[in-house]
Amino acid sequence: MTSPTRKIIHVDCDCFYAAVETRDDKSLRGRPVAVGGDPHRRGVIATCNYPARHFGVHSAMASSQALRLCPDLIIVPPNFDKYRKVSAQIHDIFKRYTSLIEPLSLDEAYLDVSHSEQFENSATRIAEAIRQEVRKTIGITVSAGVAPNKFLAKVASDWRKPDGLFVITPAQVDDFVASLPVKRISGVGRVTAEKMANLNLHTCGDLQGLSRLALSQHFGSFGERLYHLSRGEDNRPVQTGRRRKSVSVERTYDKDQPTLKEWLRELDTLLEKLKERFARLDQNYLISGLTAKVKYQDFVSLSCDKAGTDLDRAHFEALLEQLWERRQGPARLLGIGARLRDMKAPQQPDLFPEEWDRALRQRRGKS
Repeated sequence: MTSPTRKIIHVDCDCFYAAVETRDDKSLRGRPVAVGGDPHRRGVIATCNYPARHFGVHSAMASSQALRLCPDLIIVPPNFDKYRKVSAQIHDIFKRYTSLIEPLSLDEAYLDVSHSEQFENSATRIAEAIRQEVRKTIGITVSAGVAPNKFLAKVASDWRKPDGLFVITPAQVDDFVASLPVKRISGVGRVTAEKMANLNLHTCGDLQGLSRLALSQHFGSFGERLYHLSRGEDNRPVQTGRRRKSVSVERTYDKDQPTLKEWLRELDTLLEKLKERFARLDQNYLISGLTAKVKYQDFVSLSCDKAGTDLDRAHFEALLEQLWERRQGPARLLGIGARLRDMKAPQQPDLFPEEWDRALRQRRGKS
């Protein structure tokens, strides 16, 4: 069950990259702005402001498509060094209120203020103070959600975007989640949402009517998590030392890769980069599965995965062949990746101690 003493704030910057660019260039204010790649070189939108969203522009959209929807759109190339500096300034503000901070990305983070002495331990007042301080000193707006756990805090931060604050008290949890749409649950993507709709499951209250067994039958291992989240239960602590769950690489091509032969030819470059990224991780990560992704000319994306504990080319060949069998056609983007097992995690219930030791020795080259 949810801890009654936990007070979690989820802070999410509003249109972060675009907000920083608009802050620094007064000529952009009030105009539709996006941060992204060159539309003439298959660039993709990273984020956009609300005037641009009014035209249907959104992140992960091709820049060329965004310009067709909004001809007056101003696309600014990203400056990640600047965004990292602004993010660090925002985190300095967080640290005035708690040391328990879990960054999710440059523009969002969880804060555990359960034991903060600021504002007589009022999480609502702390969240509002953070919002005002960011506005005053950084020059951008953030939205915040306050709740007894991470799941609900993240939902709450999106409730009154942009520049909003929403609070879910422990006493309000049951009524709030009963009417919460299933699409608000983290992990419920388009495919899962369609499956739920076919089962006439539209709210968390509807999910509550299913047993653990029924949920697992319909949604596999995700069913157990759905059982708890649909009841507003989430015992995950705020983790100050955030660890990776996956590593991946992808490439968007200037010219489509039309056949499986071209897909496989690109695999060598992708695999080399993936191995480089995995090698840079610390020695406590092990590979627990493999995945591949393709995005077609019409921007439809497909992915598939398989078991695997090493970055062998044959595994990824099989994945790309599987994707080709599912849908044949020119690819504008290809990607591969690996799911990770963190041996520093407090629990690894699927490993016996001797297996754990052997796995670590293999990863460190001592087998």
